[in-house]
Amino acid sequence: MKGLKIAVIGSGSTYTPELFDGFIRRKDELPVSHFYLMDINERKRNIVGSFVKRMLRAKNIDSEVILTDDLDEALSGADYVITQIRVGMLEARINDEKIPLKYDLIGQETTGVGGFMKAMRTIPVMMDIVKRMEKLCPDAWLINFANPSGIIAEALLNYTGVKMMGLCNAPLGMKKRAMELVPEGSNDVKIQYMGLNHLSWVTAIYCDGKEILQERLSGKQDFVSMKNIKSIELDEDLLKSIRGIPSGYLSYYYYRDRQLKHLKEEKKSRGEVCKEIEEELLALYQKPELVEKPAALDKRGGAMYSEAAVSLISAIHNDKNEEHVVDILNQGALDFMDYNDVVEIPCIVGKNGAKPIPVRDFDNQHVKGMMRTLKAYEKHAVRAGIYGDYHEALNALLINPLVGDYQKAKGVLDEMLRVNKDYLPQFFK
Repeated sequence: MKGLKIAVIGSGSTYTPELFDGFIRRKDELPVSHFYLMDINERKRNIVGSFVKRMLRAKNIDSEVILTDDLDEALSGADYVITQIRVGMLEARINDEKIPLKYDLIGQETTGVGGFMKAMRTIPVMMDIVKRMEKLCPDAWLINFANPSGIIAEALLNYTGVKMMGLCNAPLGMKKRAMELVPEGSNDVKIQYMGLNHLSWVTAIYCDGKEILQERLSGKQDFVSMKNIKSIELDEDLLKSIRGIPSGYLSYYYYRDRQLKHLKEEKKSRGEVCKEIEEELLALYQKPELVEKPAALDKRGGAMYSEAAVSLISAIHNDKNEEHVVDILNQGALDFMDYNDVVEIPCIVGKNGAKPIPVRDFDNQHVKGMMRTLKAYEKHAVRAGIYGDYHEALNALLINPLVGDYQKAKGVLDEMLRVNKDYLPQFFK
């Protein structure tokens, strides 16, 4: 039987050992003959790649690992392409976090103006990758982790013909936390999860046919804490108003002023902290005796990344028809969103891809309103990212609840376009 070729684009990421931990645990499900680890950063590519080779050898896995800076070589004949790129690297992330603060706007790498600018840098590169895939591996599946994952999926699924799914580890953490609310002895448990990437909620928990979440939304709770987000306890009245468990990223919307104040008071941005963690991890990865992902990797975030990615690939390859939460075209699953809107919802995944599980008679007007508003922002952002349209960019920021004000939007947009000029060919033709 022909072995699989898997290409990892952005393999110099310090997350990559987490990914390979997943491949090791599922080695009997995925007959991988070749891993192509592609990255333009030679130092990181070699350090991380060498560590990955030791991890595989230690488990007697004889898959060949090829390190390359040639994108076409990595893509040629691939069965699965995993993208985890960071255009502009952590220096660009730090700008995304710090520049907005000068305008009294939240600086964050995936939401607000910071996430917007990351999308502007990433969309052209992802479109180029897909264009090459059409020639070099037209039947391959693209699994994208590059943030902002939902906006990238919105662009690729509506403007190309690639077979792809956007992926995030947050849904796994949210569903795991929701299970803590389930009474012992419950048998038939169903968790209703929906939203957009980094704008999502657990909206119901059914135990043996009875909905139990609403009665448990009491007291102050920190449902989903994340390493890259300042933890804030959620007030009971907030929980009862939104009628669900929000993603940690929604604290930027529900507690905007508090999060802005916190970000301004921090001595270092999260990107600067990640830079230090990354160097610590790269030093660890070079130790010859290290053959398993180190505990220090947990400080970088991305918990359950490997489980999300590798289990999804296994579901496709082995036609499992099992449930996964992915970023995919709505296709009528949520009747309050457009057919071609990319949403983050549970799907049945098999050899033909992801089929969204329909939700009927959904009456949470808060969730509907938030999703429609942010989807409007995402659509403008995608058009700006593809065409380099300045006024679409401004429209996107005017709609985004974390920006809104025209003078702030124009000021921060002009400065961030200027700072990111080298990564924005669509704006500076």
